[in-house]
Amino acid sequence: MHADQLTLSIEMVRTLVDKQFPQWRRLPVRSIAAQGTVNAIFRIGDLFAARFPLQYGDVESTRRRLESEAQAARELVGRTRFRTPEPVALGEPGAGYPLAWSVQTWLPGLVATDEDPGESVAFAHDLAGLINDLRAIDTRGRTFAGTGRGGDLASHDGWMETCFRHSEPLLDVPRLRRRWARMRDLPRDAVDVMSHSDLIPGNVLVSAGRVAGILDVGGLGPADPALDLVSAWHLLEAGPRQVLREELGCDDLEWERGKAWAFEQAMGVVWYYVDSNPGMSRMGRRTLDRILAA
Repeated sequence: MHADQLTLSIEMVRTLVDKQFPQWRRLPVRSIAAQGTVNAIFRIGDLFAARFPLQYGDVESTRRRLESEAQAARELVGRTRFRTPEPVALGEPGAGYPLAWSVQTWLPGLVATDEDPGESVAFAHDLAGLINDLRAIDTRGRTFAGTGRGGDLASHDGWMETCFRHSEPLLDVPRLRRRWARMRDLPRDAVDVMSHSDLIPGNVLVSAGRVAGILDVGGLGPADPALDLVSAWHLLEAGPRQVLREELGCDDLEWERGKAWAFEQAMGVVWYYVDSNPGMSRMGRRTLDRILAA
């Protein structure tokens, strides 16, 4: 999926686990097929998941990022009505793998790419409860810091230009440019709240049309309150989406900003993963279709 992508084998992971965590030597290790784009996932026994960053980077900066993600996961545990992974350990480079890696608890369930909850009103109610739970976490004076989603929409113009250029063989780019030109100028008058920051289908576990758990929680942090509304467009069809909006009490501006963040994210995944991760590319197309039809 990436030009600098690292590869791992079961044998490499087995060696890393056995040498660094000998208490797990008797636990089976198996690869988990997933549509994730950041980490390769391996299951250790029935209780743990090992996450290996897929893109090569500086060892120390990768370790600091994993430590930050673990801290975010610890902050979130027990703070929502849904299960979230708990950090267990941090592994070191070895066996041909050049970076630090992490271990967290395994959560059962199907991701929303495998069990589509889009028509479920009950799921929409659950999603609203999750977002309210996240917003209720104290920011402790922290504010958005970074260049990713969650700050100023217009600051993403450069990235969007890249997306439009690469998307010309795939999408109706003139129409999408016109939509972004309106979205980028949406004002913001709300203070930062705590946000999951990446509520896409692959990060939400589903069971019988209800939320069963939330994955990839390392991005928890303060951001635009509209950011987690990307879930309305990534996960829900029109009826349940309206239920989510009403339960959250979103005004027009917040709702439109959430739509804009979903648009920015979807534009990036359609072209970037069109060959290397077709499932992610299809997710982006579906989100764009929902936005354009609204």
